[in-house]
Amino acid sequence: MTTDSAEVMVRGLAAGGSGVAELPDGRVVFVPRTAPGDHARIRIEKSKPRWAVGALERIIEAGPDRVVAPCPLYDRCGGCQLQHLPYERQIEWKGRFVADALQRIGGLGEIPPPDVVASPRTLHYRNRVTFTLRRLPGGRVVAGFHALARPAHVVEVHGECLLPREPLVAVWTRLRRGWGPGADRLPAGGRLRLTLRLVGEAVVLQVVGGPQEWDARPLVEAVPELAAVWHQPAERSEPGLLVGGDVAEAHGPAFEQANPEAAEDLRAYVLSRALAERDPAVETEAVARPTPTAVDAYCGVGEYGRALAGHGWSVRGIEVDRWAVAAARDGAPDGFDVVAGRVEDELQATLPTDLLVVNPPRTGLGVAVVEVVRAAPPRRLVYVSCDPGTLARDLAALSDEYDLVELGCFDLFPQTAHVETVATLHARAGAP
Repeated sequence: MTTDSAEVMVRGLAAGGSGVAELPDGRVVFVPRTAPGDHARIRIEKSKPRWAVGALERIIEAGPDRVVAPCPLYDRCGGCQLQHLPYERQIEWKGRFVADALQRIGGLGEIPPPDVVASPRTLHYRNRVTFTLRRLPGGRVVAGFHALARPAHVVEVHGECLLPREPLVAVWTRLRRGWGPGADRLPAGGRLRLTLRLVGEAVVLQVVGGPQEWDARPLVEAVPELAAVWHQPAERSEPGLLVGGDVAEAHGPAFEQANPEAAEDLRAYVLSRALAERDPAVETEAVARPTPTAVDAYCGVGEYGRALAGHGWSVRGIEVDRWAVAAARDGAPDGFDVVAGRVEDELQATLPTDLLVVNPPRTGLGVAVVEVVRAAPPRRLVYVSCDPGTLARDLAALSDEYDLVELGCFDLFPQTAHVETVATLHARAGAP
Protein backbone atom coordinates (compact mmCIF):
# COMPACT_ATOMS: atom_id res chain seq x y z
CA MET A 1 0.00 0.00 0.00
CA THR A 2 1.36 3.40 -0.93
CA THR A 3 0.56 6.96 0.08
CA ASP A 4 0.96 10.22 -1.76
CA SER A 5 3.80 11.30 0.51
CA ALA A 6 6.23 9.82 3.01
CA GLU A 7 9.13 10.55 5.30
CA VAL A 8 12.38 8.84 4.33
CA MET A 9 16.03 8.64 5.35
CA VAL A 10 18.36 8.90 2.36
CA ARG A 11 21.14 6.29 2.48
CA GLY A 12 23.04 6.91 -0.74
CA LEU A 13 22.99 8.11 -4.34
CA ALA A 14 22.03 6.33 -7.55
CA ALA A 15 24.05 6.70 -10.73
CA GLY A 16 21.86 9.51 -12.05
CA GLY A 17 22.41 11.56 -8.89
CA SER A 18 19.08 10.89 -7.16
CA GLY A 19 19.04 10.03 -3.49
CA VAL A 20 18.17 6.43 -2.58
CA ALA A 21 15.87 5.61 0.33
CA GLU A 22 13.25 3.08 1.41
CA LEU A 23 9.53 3.72 1.68
CA PRO A 24 7.63 2.46 4.72
CA ASP A 25 6.43 -0.50 2.62
CA GLY A 26 10.05 -1.52 1.87
CA ARG A 27 10.28 -0.37 -1.75
CA VAL A 28 13.27 1.60 -2.95
CA VAL A 29 12.52 5.21 -3.85
CA PHE A 30 14.72 7.55 -5.89
CA VAL A 31 14.51 11.24 -4.95
CA PRO A 32 16.37 13.96 -6.90
CA ARG A 33 18.00 16.78 -4.92
CA THR A 34 18.44 14.71 -1.76
CA ALA A 35 21.77 13.86 -0.13
CA PRO A 36 22.96 10.92 1.96
CA GLY A 37 21.82 11.36 5.55
CA ASP A 38 18.89 13.62 4.69
CA HIS A 39 15.66 13.09 6.62
CA ALA A 40 13.14 14.27 4.06
CA ARG A 41 9.46 14.57 3.34
CA ILE A 42 8.80 13.44 -0.23
CA ARG A 43 5.89 13.22 -2.63
CA ILE A 44 5.48 10.05 -4.68
CA GLU A 45 5.59 10.92 -8.40
CA LYS A 46 5.80 7.44 -9.91
CA SER A 47 4.91 4.16 -8.25
CA LYS A 48 5.94 0.68 -9.41
CA PRO A 49 5.61 -2.70 -7.66
CA ARG A 50 9.28 -2.75 -6.59
CA TRP A 51 10.36 0.89 -6.70
CA ALA A 52 9.16 4.46 -6.88
CA VAL A 53 10.29 7.95 -7.82
CA GLY A 54 9.73 10.80 -5.43
CA ALA A 55 9.99 14.58 -5.41
CA LEU A 56 11.45 16.47 -2.49
CA GLU A 57 8.87 18.44 -0.51
CA ARG A 58 11.08 19.58 2.36
CA ILE A 59 14.16 18.67 4.33
CA ILE A 60 13.25 17.74 7.89
CA GLU A 61 16.87 17.39 8.92
CA ALA A 62 19.78 17.84 6.53
CA GLY A 63 22.45 15.20 6.15
CA PRO A 64 26.06 16.07 6.97
CA ASP A 65 27.05 16.60 3.34
CA ARG A 66 24.20 18.82 2.19
CA VAL A 67 25.15 22.34 1.11
CA VAL A 68 23.15 25.19 -0.38
CA ALA A 69 23.26 24.89 -4.16
CA PRO A 70 24.81 28.05 -5.68
CA CYS A 71 22.44 28.19 -8.66
CA PRO A 72 19.10 29.96 -8.08
CA LEU A 73 17.43 27.68 -10.67
CA TYR A 74 18.65 24.41 -9.16
CA ASP A 75 15.31 23.40 -7.62
CA ARG A 76 13.61 23.59 -11.04
CA CYS A 77 16.29 23.01 -13.69
CA GLY A 78 17.31 19.51 -14.77
CA GLY A 79 20.76 20.44 -16.06
CA CYS A 80 22.70 19.65 -12.86
CA GLN A 81 22.18 16.87 -10.33
CA LEU A 82 24.83 17.30 -7.62
CA GLN A 83 25.10 21.00 -6.75
CA HIS A 84 23.73 20.27 -3.27
CA LEU A 85 26.89 18.27 -2.43
CA PRO A 86 30.41 19.62 -1.76
CA TYR A 87 32.66 19.04 -4.76
CA GLU A 88 34.92 16.54 -2.99
CA ARG A 89 31.85 14.42 -2.23
CA GLN A 90 30.62 14.72 -5.81
CA ILE A 91 33.74 13.09 -7.21
CA GLU A 92 33.76 10.47 -4.46
CA TRP A 93 30.25 9.41 -5.45
CA LYS A 94 31.17 9.35 -9.12
CA GLY A 95 33.84 6.77 -8.35
CA ARG A 96 31.18 4.74 -6.56
CA PHE A 97 28.89 4.97 -9.59
CA VAL A 98 31.61 3.40 -11.75
CA ALA A 99 32.43 0.61 -9.29
CA ASP A 100 28.75 -0.19 -8.77
CA ALA A 101 28.06 -0.44 -12.51
CA LEU A 102 31.05 -2.71 -13.14
CA GLN A 103 30.06 -5.00 -10.28
CA ARG A 104 26.27 -4.99 -10.69
CA ILE A 105 25.92 -4.77 -14.49
CA GLY A 106 29.28 -6.12 -15.61
CA GLY A 107 29.57 -8.92 -13.05
CA LEU A 108 33.28 -8.12 -12.70
CA GLY A 109 33.54 -8.91 -8.99
CA GLU A 110 34.58 -6.67 -6.13
CA ILE A 111 36.03 -3.42 -7.52
CA PRO A 112 37.12 -0.64 -5.16
CA PRO A 113 35.68 2.73 -6.18
CA PRO A 114 38.36 4.39 -8.32
CA ASP A 115 39.62 7.87 -7.53
CA VAL A 116 38.20 10.49 -9.87
CA VAL A 117 40.53 13.19 -11.19
CA ALA A 118 38.94 16.51 -10.29
CA SER A 119 38.18 19.20 -12.83
CA PRO A 120 40.45 22.26 -12.60
CA ARG A 121 37.26 24.36 -12.68
CA THR A 122 34.06 23.40 -10.88
CA LEU A 123 31.99 26.35 -12.14
CA HIS A 124 32.11 28.31 -15.42
CA TYR A 125 34.01 25.45 -17.06
CA ARG A 126 31.92 24.84 -20.19
CA ASN A 127 32.98 26.40 -23.48
CA ARG A 128 29.92 24.94 -25.20
CA VAL A 129 26.32 25.09 -23.96
CA THR A 130 22.99 24.18 -25.58
CA PHE A 131 19.65 25.84 -24.85
CA THR A 132 16.14 24.88 -25.98
CA LEU A 133 13.83 27.59 -27.32
CA ARG A 134 10.08 27.06 -27.50
CA ARG A 135 7.45 29.33 -29.02
CA LEU A 136 4.22 29.18 -27.07
CA PRO A 137 0.70 30.36 -27.95
CA GLY A 138 0.20 34.10 -27.84
CA GLY A 139 3.68 34.88 -29.11
CA ARG A 140 5.43 34.00 -25.85
CA VAL A 141 8.97 32.57 -26.08
CA VAL A 142 10.73 30.53 -23.40
CA ALA A 143 14.38 29.57 -23.71
CA GLY A 144 16.64 27.67 -21.35
CA PHE A 145 17.10 24.12 -20.09
CA HIS A 146 14.76 21.18 -19.63
CA ALA A 147 12.93 21.19 -16.31
CA LEU A 148 13.70 18.79 -13.48
CA ALA A 149 11.49 15.66 -13.84
CA ARG A 150 9.54 17.40 -16.64
CA PRO A 151 11.76 17.24 -19.75
CA ALA A 152 8.99 18.50 -22.03
CA HIS A 153 9.02 21.81 -20.15
CA VAL A 154 11.69 24.49 -20.44
CA VAL A 155 13.02 26.49 -17.50
CA GLU A 156 13.68 30.09 -18.51
CA VAL A 157 17.41 30.88 -18.28
CA HIS A 158 18.83 34.37 -18.53
CA GLY A 159 22.29 34.85 -17.02
CA GLU A 160 21.87 32.61 -13.97
CA CYS A 161 23.57 29.41 -15.15
CA LEU A 162 26.94 28.85 -13.46
CA LEU A 163 28.35 26.26 -15.87
CA PRO A 164 29.11 28.20 -19.10
CA ARG A 165 32.24 30.32 -19.35
CA GLU A 166 31.57 33.99 -18.73
CA PRO A 167 31.79 35.08 -22.42
CA LEU A 168 29.05 32.58 -23.29
CA VAL A 169 26.82 33.88 -20.50
CA ALA A 170 27.33 37.43 -21.76
CA VAL A 171 26.51 36.52 -25.38
CA TRP A 172 23.49 34.45 -24.33
CA THR A 173 22.10 37.45 -22.46
CA ARG A 174 22.77 39.64 -25.50
CA LEU A 175 21.25 37.06 -27.87
CA ARG A 176 18.03 36.98 -25.85
CA ARG A 177 17.68 40.74 -26.31
CA GLY A 178 18.70 40.61 -29.96
CA TRP A 179 16.46 37.90 -31.36
CA GLY A 180 13.49 40.28 -31.34
CA PRO A 181 9.80 39.96 -30.44
CA GLY A 182 8.69 36.35 -30.70
CA ALA A 183 12.32 35.49 -31.56
CA ASP A 184 11.50 36.55 -35.11
CA ARG A 185 15.17 36.92 -36.06
CA LEU A 186 15.61 33.16 -35.45
CA PRO A 187 14.21 30.48 -37.78
CA ALA A 188 10.48 29.80 -37.67
CA GLY A 189 9.24 26.76 -35.78
CA GLY A 190 7.87 25.75 -32.43
CA ARG A 191 11.15 24.37 -31.05
CA LEU A 192 14.78 25.26 -31.75
CA ARG A 193 18.06 24.12 -30.25
CA LEU A 194 20.63 26.88 -29.78
CA THR A 195 24.27 26.00 -29.07
CA LEU A 196 26.82 28.65 -28.17
CA ARG A 197 30.47 27.66 -28.27
CA LEU A 198 33.69 29.44 -27.57
CA VAL A 199 36.33 29.16 -30.30
CA GLY A 200 39.39 30.91 -28.99
CA GLU A 201 37.94 34.23 -27.90
CA ALA A 202 35.11 34.18 -30.46
CA VAL A 203 31.54 32.96 -29.83
CA VAL A 204 29.77 30.92 -32.50
CA LEU A 205 26.06 30.02 -32.63
CA GLN A 206 24.63 26.82 -34.07
CA VAL A 207 20.88 26.67 -34.62
CA VAL A 208 19.09 23.35 -35.10
CA GLY A 209 15.56 23.51 -36.49
CA GLY A 210 13.56 25.79 -38.76
CA PRO A 211 13.32 26.11 -42.54
CA GLN A 212 16.32 25.79 -44.84
CA GLU A 213 15.92 29.31 -46.26
CA TRP A 214 16.42 31.20 -42.98
CA ASP A 215 18.45 34.41 -43.37
CA ALA A 216 20.74 34.90 -40.33
CA ARG A 217 21.98 38.38 -41.26
CA PRO A 218 19.37 40.34 -39.24
CA LEU A 219 20.30 38.34 -36.15
CA VAL A 220 24.03 38.92 -36.56
CA GLU A 221 23.42 42.63 -37.12
CA ALA A 222 21.45 42.73 -33.86
CA VAL A 223 24.01 40.58 -32.00
CA PRO A 224 27.44 41.60 -33.36
CA GLU A 225 29.13 39.55 -30.61
CA LEU A 226 28.41 36.44 -32.72
CA ALA A 227 31.43 35.62 -34.87
CA ALA A 228 29.47 33.13 -36.98
CA VAL A 229 26.15 31.33 -37.26
CA TRP A 230 25.66 27.75 -38.40
CA HIS A 231 22.21 26.45 -39.30
CA GLN A 232 21.10 22.81 -39.29
CA PRO A 233 17.44 22.76 -40.43
CA ALA A 234 16.73 19.26 -39.10
CA GLU A 235 18.37 16.96 -36.57
CA ARG A 236 20.10 14.75 -39.16
CA SER A 237 20.68 17.33 -41.86
CA GLU A 238 24.06 18.88 -42.65
CA PRO A 239 24.75 22.24 -41.01
CA GLY A 240 25.64 25.17 -43.24
CA LEU A 241 27.59 28.31 -42.38
CA LEU A 242 25.33 31.33 -42.91
CA VAL A 243 27.35 34.23 -41.57
CA GLY A 244 30.90 34.14 -40.29
CA GLY A 245 34.60 34.34 -40.88
CA ASP A 246 37.54 31.99 -40.90
CA VAL A 247 37.18 31.12 -37.21
CA ALA A 248 34.00 29.16 -37.89
CA GLU A 249 35.01 27.77 -41.26
CA ALA A 250 38.16 26.30 -39.75
CA HIS A 251 36.36 24.51 -36.94
CA GLY A 252 33.16 23.24 -38.51
CA PRO A 253 30.02 22.98 -36.40
CA ALA A 254 31.40 21.76 -33.04
CA PHE A 255 34.43 19.69 -32.05
CA GLU A 256 35.86 21.49 -29.05
CA GLN A 257 35.71 19.73 -25.70
CA ALA A 258 33.14 21.27 -23.37
CA ASN A 259 35.68 21.36 -20.50
CA PRO A 260 39.07 21.71 -22.21
CA GLU A 261 41.30 21.69 -19.11
CA ALA A 262 39.75 18.51 -17.70
CA ALA A 263 39.68 16.99 -21.19
CA GLU A 264 43.44 17.53 -21.45
CA ASP A 265 43.93 15.51 -18.27
CA LEU A 266 41.83 12.74 -19.78
CA ARG A 267 43.71 12.89 -23.08
CA ALA A 268 47.11 12.68 -21.38
CA TYR A 269 45.99 9.65 -19.38
CA VAL A 270 44.61 7.82 -22.43
CA LEU A 271 47.81 8.40 -24.37
CA SER A 272 49.95 7.27 -21.44
CA ARG A 273 48.04 3.97 -21.38
CA ALA A 274 48.11 3.63 -25.16
CA LEU A 275 51.87 4.19 -25.25
CA ALA A 276 52.63 2.09 -22.14
CA GLU A 277 55.27 -0.61 -22.31
CA ARG A 278 53.82 -3.74 -23.77
CA ASP A 279 54.02 -7.17 -22.20
CA PRO A 280 57.03 -9.45 -23.04
CA ALA A 281 55.09 -11.53 -25.56
CA VAL A 282 54.20 -8.41 -27.52
CA GLU A 283 57.73 -7.02 -27.24
CA THR A 284 59.12 -10.25 -28.71
CA GLU A 285 56.72 -10.04 -31.59
CA ALA A 286 57.61 -6.37 -32.10
CA VAL A 287 61.17 -7.38 -33.06
CA ALA A 288 59.80 -8.77 -36.31
CA ARG A 289 57.29 -5.97 -36.69
CA PRO A 290 58.96 -2.79 -35.40
CA THR A 291 56.14 -0.44 -36.34
CA PRO A 292 53.26 -0.94 -33.89
CA THR A 293 49.77 -0.64 -35.27
CA ALA A 294 46.65 0.90 -33.76
CA VAL A 295 43.05 1.66 -34.58
CA ASP A 296 41.46 4.83 -33.22
CA ALA A 297 37.72 4.07 -33.43
CA TYR A 298 35.11 6.84 -33.09
CA CYS A 299 38.17 9.02 -33.58
CA GLY A 300 36.48 12.42 -33.94
CA VAL A 301 39.12 14.88 -35.13
CA GLY A 302 41.79 12.25 -34.47
CA GLU A 303 43.55 13.55 -31.35
CA TYR A 304 44.60 10.07 -30.21
CA GLY A 305 45.50 8.81 -33.67
CA ARG A 306 47.57 11.89 -34.43
CA ALA A 307 49.47 11.58 -31.16
CA LEU A 308 50.19 7.88 -31.67
CA ALA A 309 51.38 8.52 -35.23
CA GLY A 310 53.69 11.19 -33.83
CA HIS A 311 55.28 8.44 -31.70
CA GLY A 312 55.94 6.23 -34.72
CA TRP A 313 52.77 4.16 -34.79
CA SER A 314 50.79 3.25 -37.90
CA VAL A 315 47.23 4.30 -37.05
CA ARG A 316 43.90 3.91 -38.79
CA GLY A 317 41.09 6.19 -37.59
CA ILE A 318 37.39 5.46 -38.09
CA GLU A 319 34.80 8.24 -37.91
CA VAL A 320 31.29 8.67 -39.33
CA ASP A 321 30.87 12.47 -39.05
CA ARG A 322 32.04 14.08 -42.27
CA TRP A 323 33.10 17.32 -40.58
CA ALA A 324 35.21 15.41 -38.09
CA VAL A 325 36.72 13.29 -40.86
CA ALA A 326 37.75 16.42 -42.75
CA ALA A 327 39.29 17.93 -39.60
CA ALA A 328 41.12 14.67 -38.80
CA ARG A 329 42.58 14.45 -42.29
CA ASP A 330 43.61 18.11 -42.42
CA GLY A 331 47.35 18.20 -41.83
CA ALA A 332 47.39 14.63 -40.55
CA PRO A 333 50.91 13.34 -39.72
CA ASP A 334 52.51 10.48 -41.60
CA GLY A 335 51.25 7.18 -40.28
CA PHE A 336 47.68 8.35 -39.59
CA ASP A 337 44.84 7.90 -42.04
CA VAL A 338 41.09 8.09 -41.50
CA VAL A 339 38.31 5.89 -42.87
CA ALA A 340 34.92 7.58 -43.20
CA GLY A 341 32.17 5.26 -42.01
CA ARG A 342 30.53 3.57 -39.08
CA VAL A 343 32.76 1.61 -36.74
CA GLU A 344 30.51 -1.45 -36.95
CA ASP A 345 30.99 -1.44 -40.74
CA GLU A 346 34.70 -0.59 -40.96
CA LEU A 347 36.42 -2.08 -37.92
CA GLN A 348 36.75 -5.66 -39.15
CA ALA A 349 38.88 -4.59 -42.12
CA THR A 350 41.34 -2.83 -39.79
CA LEU A 351 42.06 -5.87 -37.59
CA PRO A 352 44.29 -7.45 -36.41
CA THR A 353 46.16 -4.65 -34.65
CA ASP A 354 48.34 -4.17 -31.58
CA LEU A 355 46.12 -1.55 -29.97
CA LEU A 356 42.49 -0.51 -30.24
CA VAL A 357 41.36 2.81 -28.76
CA VAL A 358 37.59 3.29 -28.64
CA ASN A 359 35.66 6.38 -27.58
CA PRO A 360 32.04 5.53 -28.39
CA PRO A 361 28.93 7.60 -27.74
CA ARG A 362 26.87 7.08 -24.58
CA THR A 363 25.26 3.98 -26.10
CA GLY A 364 28.61 2.17 -25.97
CA LEU A 365 30.06 -0.28 -28.47
CA GLY A 366 26.97 -2.40 -28.98
CA VAL A 367 26.70 -6.02 -30.06
CA ALA A 368 28.06 -5.63 -33.61
CA VAL A 369 31.34 -3.95 -32.58
CA VAL A 370 31.85 -6.30 -29.63
CA GLU A 371 31.53 -9.32 -31.91
CA VAL A 372 34.14 -7.94 -34.31
CA VAL A 373 36.56 -7.32 -31.43
CA ARG A 374 35.96 -10.78 -29.98
CA ALA A 375 36.69 -12.42 -33.34
CA ALA A 376 40.14 -10.79 -33.65
CA PRO A 377 41.09 -9.27 -30.28
CA PRO A 378 43.77 -6.56 -30.41
CA ARG A 379 46.56 -7.10 -27.91
CA ARG A 380 45.40 -4.14 -25.87
CA LEU A 381 42.17 -2.20 -25.70
CA VAL A 382 41.79 1.29 -24.24
CA TYR A 383 38.09 2.06 -23.81
CA VAL A 384 37.05 5.67 -23.13
CA SER A 385 33.49 5.75 -21.82
CA CYS A 386 31.03 8.48 -20.87
CA ASP A 387 28.51 6.03 -19.38
CA PRO A 388 29.45 3.48 -16.68
CA GLY A 389 26.41 1.33 -17.46
CA THR A 390 27.17 0.71 -21.14
CA LEU A 391 30.87 0.35 -20.32
CA ALA A 392 30.02 -2.38 -17.81
CA ARG A 393 27.80 -4.14 -20.34
CA ASP A 394 30.54 -4.13 -22.99
CA LEU A 395 33.27 -5.27 -20.59
CA ALA A 396 31.07 -8.17 -19.52
CA ALA A 397 30.65 -9.17 -23.17
CA LEU A 398 34.45 -9.01 -23.67
CA SER A 399 35.38 -10.77 -20.43
CA ASP A 400 36.32 -14.08 -22.11
CA GLU A 401 38.89 -12.29 -24.28
CA TYR A 402 40.22 -9.54 -21.99
CA ASP A 403 41.38 -8.84 -18.47
CA LEU A 404 40.65 -5.44 -16.98
CA VAL A 405 44.02 -4.16 -15.74
CA GLU A 406 43.34 -0.53 -14.85
CA LEU A 407 40.61 2.06 -14.43
CA GLY A 408 40.95 5.83 -14.64
CA CYS A 409 38.11 8.28 -13.97
CA PHE A 410 37.84 11.97 -14.79
CA ASP A 411 35.29 14.64 -13.95
CA LEU A 412 34.60 16.59 -17.11
CA PHE A 413 31.19 17.80 -15.92
CA PRO A 414 31.22 19.06 -12.31
CA GLN A 415 27.84 19.56 -10.61
CA THR A 416 26.34 16.78 -12.76
CA ALA A 417 26.28 13.00 -12.30
CA HIS A 418 28.34 12.36 -15.45
CA VAL A 419 31.78 10.76 -15.22
CA GLU A 420 34.34 9.74 -17.85
CA THR A 421 35.99 6.34 -17.37
CA VAL A 422 39.02 4.85 -19.12
CA ALA A 423 39.32 1.05 -18.96
CA THR A 424 42.64 -0.50 -19.99
CA LEU A 425 42.31 -4.12 -21.10
CA HIS A 426 44.88 -6.77 -22.04
CA ALA A 427 43.99 -9.74 -24.22
CA ARG A 428 44.12 -13.05 -22.45
CA ALA A 429 46.60 -15.70 -23.54
CA GLY A 430 44.94 -17.98 -26.04
CA ALA A 431 42.39 -15.44 -27.19
CA PRO A 432 41.63 -15.76 -30.94
